[in-house]
Amino acid sequence: MTLFRLDGKRALVTGGSKGIGLAAAHDLARLGAHVTLAARGEEALRRAADALGARCVVADVSTLEGVQAAVEAAGPVDILVSNAGGPPPARPSEVDEAAWTQGFQTTFLSTARLATAVLPGMRDRRWGRIIAITSLTVGRPALTLPVSNAMRAAVTNHLKTLALEVAADGVTCNTVAPGYTATERLRALHRDPADAEALATRIPARRFGEANEVAAAVAFLATKEAAYITGQELLVDGGWSI
Repeated sequence: MTLFRLDGKRALVTGGSKGIGLAAAHDLARLGAHVTLAARGEEALRRAADALGARCVVADVSTLEGVQAAVEAAGPVDILVSNAGGPPPARPSEVDEAAWTQGFQTTFLSTARLATAVLPGMRDRRWGRIIAITSLTVGRPALTLPVSNAMRAAVTNHLKTLALEVAADGVTCNTVAPGYTATERLRALHRDPADAEALATRIPARRFGEANEVAAAVAFLATKEAAYITGQELLVDGGWSI
């Protein structure tokens, strides 16, 4: 028996033009899945899709129309990887109505809508994987990321609740929570090299994670070998949460 293969499965990866989303798409494709990338920026998206040999669709999944466009372009979706860019930093007391609304639409509602759109087909085929990228801040909130803390926690609990409903249909729902990972967002949040180095020394692994290390966790949860894992939050954080 061939282990850890996804031959013939169709995967939709949102936020797939760079970072963790793109790394996850690479791993899913390497395991045999037919991958469709969705993102808002056309130039970076098409460049990523060409390099991967994947399909792509320019779509803003913070809108219902964008969700519909992404799902239609991907065809029957067996594997959904919902990956949204993090809301901008702010102090909790400084978050205005517009920021809460944008965070809700981009981080939470995108995942909820995508899951709702792909679920009927997954349940009919009695096979599906819904995986959302969240953050270690779900369990250990960061002071300057209040919108991300709240919305990613909502995503986590929504997928746990959804898992209760669809587990018997062969559909799993899980989240992957990266720790401090060397992406553009981390570099933007920690521009001072000394600050970044000090942060890295506080991680038990004594380094930042890599996007491909988070992607490996996503790929595992997508395989048939992970069929009995559902409603879980998989932390990929170098030991930070211990």
